[in-house]
Amino acid sequence: MASGESPNLISLQYPTHTEKRAEIALCCSPFNLNLFVTMSYQSVRLKSIASDAGFKNAYTVSLLSELAAENYLLWLIQVGVLRREVDGQGITDSFRLTPLGHQLVKKYAGKENWPQPTISDRLDNLINRWFRLPV
Repeated sequence: MASGESPNLISLQYPTHTEKRAEIALCCSPFNLNLFVTMSYQSVRLKSIASDAGFKNAYTVSLLSELAAENYLLWLIQVGVLRREVDGQGITDSFRLTPLGHQLVKKYAGKENWPQPTISDRLDNLINRWFRLPV
């Protein structure tokens, strides 16, 4: 299995509003689909996503500071798309996809990038981020 998927994986069913919120968050994020395709088979370190490295790896649409990249990644954790990688010492600075994230990446596999969000999508995402509960 080239993508690192297990034959025993069970597809989880999420409420429609959960999937829609996650999809809008991905479309409104400054990250390219390429980042999440990479995350589907390996964890990706924050330093590979931020600054010049993220742009050179085609992970970001534009240059992002480490703080900005982490803030966007934390939002994607809250909507259920990503999780932090954990090792024997605790939480690391690497990120992986959750089952919901895998479903959304699979949905857009073969596409060049996420669809362009509408103004309504951007407004919904902004409101959801603004009023999110603290982690």
